[in-house]
Amino acid sequence: MSGVLGRYQALVAAGELKADSDQAAAARRLDALAHELEQGPRKGSVLWRLARRAPQAPRGIYLWGGVGRGKSMLMDLLFASVRIDRKRRVHFHEFMIEVHARIAQERSKEAGDPIPPVAQALAGDLRLLAFDEMVINNTADAMILSRLFTAMLAQGLTVVATSNRPPDDLYKDGLQREHFLPFIALLKDRLDVLPLNGPTDYRRDRLGRMDTWLVPNNAANTATLSAAFFRLTDYPVEDRAHVPTDEIEVQGRTLHVPKSLKGVAVFSFRRLCGEARGAADYLAIARRYHTVIIVGIPRLGPESRNEAARFVTLIDALYEHKVKLLAMADAAPMDLYAKGDGRFEFERTVSRLMEMQSEDYLALGHGEG
Repeated sequence: MSGVLGRYQALVAAGELKADSDQAAAARRLDALAHELEQGPRKGSVLWRLARRAPQAPRGIYLWGGVGRGKSMLMDLLFASVRIDRKRRVHFHEFMIEVHARIAQERSKEAGDPIPPVAQALAGDLRLLAFDEMVINNTADAMILSRLFTAMLAQGLTVVATSNRPPDDLYKDGLQREHFLPFIALLKDRLDVLPLNGPTDYRRDRLGRMDTWLVPNNAANTATLSAAFFRLTDYPVEDRAHVPTDEIEVQGRTLHVPKSLKGVAVFSFRRLCGEARGAADYLAIARRYHTVIIVGIPRLGPESRNEAARFVTLIDALYEHKVKLLAMADAAPMDLYAKGDGRFEFERTVSRLMEMQSEDYLALGHGEG
């Protein structure tokens, strides 16, 4: 079966998904959008140029709902199904990092308002721009989004976005929020807002009741974490040798991610904390991934103070961004740094590691405060 709706119905029929009226409605709307995009004249084509002005782009879609309700899955179905070339799918945090870099570059030219050229560069000849996990948590982003997206949409772009929050709750209680309200109005005017709040948390459901902190580092626990990765990402186990990797650029450095798929990343403790890493690296990871799997965590002590300090900074970043942590270690959190100089400073990390295993924490959305 092809198309968003056909692929969604096939997943339900196969038992991969449970029947969900919100998901079904979203799949139908996304299927219609895919058809509209495929039927419209390609930007720059003869039909497009013959028009007096650029044809009105199809209305976009804003999917919002709780953790694990299928937002990213449905966006993936759209992106895989729609038969157009000019499309881009990007995590919202990654997009905003690019936006600020381009704005800084334009300002360095001292050529006036940077927003129009940045919007032109980002939209280009795209017809579909898909954002995963839209969340606004700083004033710098809030201040520019309305003008930026107004300019981008004016170029005939269709936007599809997912978020844990409805538009009216974005940047809630943020500083100078009055400057952000036009962006909310723009979203509601140009995108259909669809809720996804069905009864099943698929991300939590696919983890089952497994422990998220496994002891010790051994082959059996490695197999358990590997199975969890494939359940979370819907990646076929038979293709385990071809799982995508990733590269994160941080302040001129490159952080290699051995496995990276659908917001889930796998790292070794040695790569994350045994090398010269800092808060910027860990914040980049926390913003990019909703779930992080770490293997090979050893017992820590005074002889590994540097590694322990990096681990503390890493856990702080993951905790603050409500990243799900699956880990394999040689000891339980309370025994990880059992004694010696530095044990007292490690107490907060132990407390956070314990909380990160709780049902309340696991129910939180990525980036939620």
